[in-house]
Amino acid sequence: MDKSDLLEEFKKCSEDPIYFISNYIKVTHPVRGLVPFKLYPFQVEIIEALQGHRFNILRKFRQAGCTTISAAYSLWMIVFQKHKQVVILSKGDAESTEVLDRIKIMYEELPAFIKPKMIEDNKHTMKLATGSTIKSRPSGKQSGRSLAGSLLIIDEAAFIDNIHSIWAAVYPIISTGGRAFVLSTVNGVGNWYYDVYHKALSKENSFHALDINWKSHPEYNRMEGFEELYKGMEEKGLFVDDWEKTTKANMPHKQWLQEYECEFLGTGDTYLEGSLLARIFEEVDDNYWIKYNNKMRVWKEPEAEYEYSIGVDVSLGRERDYSAFHIFNNYTGEQVAEFYSNKTPINELAQILTTEANLYNNACVIIERNTIGNNLVDWMFNVMEYDNLWIDDRSDFGIQITTKNREELLARMEEYIRNNTLKINSKRTVDELLTFIISDTGKVQADDQKHDDLIMSLSITVFLLHTLGENGPLELVKGEEVEKKALEPMRATLHDSYDKQIEEDMRWLMS
Repeated sequence: MDKSDLLEEFKKCSEDPIYFISNYIKVTHPVRGLVPFKLYPFQVEIIEALQGHRFNILRKFRQAGCTTISAAYSLWMIVFQKHKQVVILSKGDAESTEVLDRIKIMYEELPAFIKPKMIEDNKHTMKLATGSTIKSRPSGKQSGRSLAGSLLIIDEAAFIDNIHSIWAAVYPIISTGGRAFVLSTVNGVGNWYYDVYHKALSKENSFHALDINWKSHPEYNRMEGFEELYKGMEEKGLFVDDWEKTTKANMPHKQWLQEYECEFLGTGDTYLEGSLLARIFEEVDDNYWIKYNNKMRVWKEPEAEYEYSIGVDVSLGRERDYSAFHIFNNYTGEQVAEFYSNKTPINELAQILTTEANLYNNACVIIERNTIGNNLVDWMFNVMEYDNLWIDDRSDFGIQITTKNREELLARMEEYIRNNTLKINSKRTVDELLTFIISDTGKVQADDQKHDDLIMSLSITVFLLHTLGENGPLELVKGEEVEKKALEPMRATLHDSYDKQIEEDMRWLMS
């Protein structure tokens, strides 16, 4: 080509990233080696979205080549645009280095007439003579700081633990003109990526949503117009028609659904299945409460015509352990308030609980009485003199949690959630359900470094709702009948024992 042809070709490339990538980018294929990057239709769609929308979020299948697309697009930007900065954020150091290495291979294979001089080249940065830069960084505690850029690419966003804080830190920087491309295979429900993607679908944010599953890829799903590709694959012993069958046979079904069908499933072996978790997660509005502080959240004030139930799980006073209680409307099954704290002593908890129970029409309170729960029962009955405490069939206040009835409580809670009998308003509670798993030993428990205090207090509350529904207006699933005991005789008995204990303590102090 003469000089004028080269200038014309340069102009075409600078104006059209699809043309540039299709004609001048080479990539390393796992089978065919270094080859020209011939874009598939779904890859063209991604580039068009990057050109047409400031904020894009992509749900993709595993090994779709979308990271390669973002790498090629990043190179196009810094080659043909001056003083631009692309920031690529990956899950870890190895991933961030690998992305930049791909870009450097693409750069090295460019023809001289469109290849600006490299003026900075290290593990995480490449800068060209255009003044434009690509910075590839691993996620970390400080990742959200100093990420000013013309384009922010977040790769495998669903797997980045601190993505909430990163996005909160970087958004003010890119909101004035920068662009963002968030891409990931799915990783369960309830995380930042899941939330942003679904809000994009419902037009609740500024993101444009794209959805690419394995059927979009001609190497996995035979399509018209790719006969030459299939001939070459068959010559190498690769039969595209067998790909789905072979791949599904060599991995767990759940993994197939998540990584290739792009279904949002519960992370790990969650106690509740993914579809149920997804439903309750989508129903929660975290901005719905009418009153809020670090401990207490209120969604609805008490209404005179309704009765209410409160289920309490009591902590041992350690900072990793939380006291929690829920307040539910007996008639509607709706959660109206929630308490959650790991720094509230028993006496203060008793005061808060009494205040709220009185406020909600003298609500029936059921307290888990294992270990320190007995102390709360004592405070509620003898100090606060609250008289609507649940009494079990052995005339004991509260409920003793055992291995057997724990399973029954959780099963009843699951039944109520599945039947849509409960309306859960707390995202904190749903977040615990997302990490409430069946361990390898078969035990149902919170995942590592997670909590289940809100879940256990919810299961206790459901037990109370269910039991009260036998003799009251709450029309829920029928269960066993629990005999209610007369309260005043119990009060007299407990007062006597309490007074005797005080007398003994005083004698000991005076001796």
